[in-house]
Amino acid sequence: MTTETAAPSGVDEVHILWTSEGMSCDGDTVSVTAASLPSLEDVVLGAIPGLPKVHLHNKVLAYETGEDFLHAFHQAARGELDAPFVLVVEGSIPNENINGEGYWTSMGNDPDTGEPRPLNTWLDLLAPKALAVVAIGTCATYGGIHAMAGNPTGCMGLADYLGWDFRSAGGLPVINVPGCPVQPDNFMETLTWLLYQAAGMAPTIPLDDQLRPTWLFGKTVHEGCDRAAYYEQGDFAKDYNSPKCQVKVGCWGPVVNCNVTKRGWMDGIGGCPNVGGICIACTMPGFPDKFMPFMDEPPGGSVSSALLSSTYGPLVRSLRAITNRTANHEPKWRHNRSELTSGYAPRWTGR
Repeated sequence: MTTETAAPSGVDEVHILWTSEGMSCDGDTVSVTAASLPSLEDVVLGAIPGLPKVHLHNKVLAYETGEDFLHAFHQAARGELDAPFVLVVEGSIPNENINGEGYWTSMGNDPDTGEPRPLNTWLDLLAPKALAVVAIGTCATYGGIHAMAGNPTGCMGLADYLGWDFRSAGGLPVINVPGCPVQPDNFMETLTWLLYQAAGMAPTIPLDDQLRPTWLFGKTVHEGCDRAAYYEQGDFAKDYNSPKCQVKVGCWGPVVNCNVTKRGWMDGIGGCPNVGGICIACTMPGFPDKFMPFMDEPPGGSVSSALLSSTYGPLVRSLRAITNRTANHEPKWRHNRSELTSGYAPRWTGR
């Protein structure tokens, strides 16, 4: 899907208000410090041509503490911030309607009452005023681990809380960049697109029906996996020490929207199946419940792998082995004898 209303253009200065006060381990913040395309430092220090000036407010990376850190959040809540802002939300959103007499989570205190201000109240105040609202990581996008069956907090993703028809002040829905944690360059590319859009230098960001950037989540793990050819040949790993396809030991890659096998994790290196880890589907809205128990063969895996293993795979491997042996020898006309055997036929003979 794409949105019909583009964010206001011509913005030359932007605040990024980043809260990880949801049910969060701050893992997405830590992950983003590894980004390089571009790096967070390059964006904040103005090293990327054409981007607005960026003021980052993230508690893990901030110099300020306490009320000094919260100052920009309070200004934004009152509509008094000196520039537009992008709201980045890390961590799943608890249901404060079932919190009993306490709070599931809060950030700072309400200036009027002195009581803790729940994350949900911050979202109610900030999200409608934001140029864009970005959910970073699977917990914020779809609820993640904290929202699995049996949880006591009623956790949910940001779009579940704000509504899937929510629109920011910039006319955008919630923008979901899932991952547990988020792949660092996926988030920084998304943020950079939004900043260019705010500056009037990019079209409206394209999103799929789960509000993920289409160019990042349009393909499956399997389609970019280094091990995919083993699957096609019916050659499956029986343990985690094997370089072969890991479907039979629990990999969900063939049905999971994620680009980590193609992109890697840091500077093109790593990514779960690339380094021997199975894909547990952490970028998917149904994670974790619909993909458990982990490390068991996924439904349908036994059928497809049996077909490949019994007939098609062995035949393909045999035929390719023959071709491989043939292709591993140079053509017979490459020699140092006193005759030309390359098949060259002169079109004319002359002196």
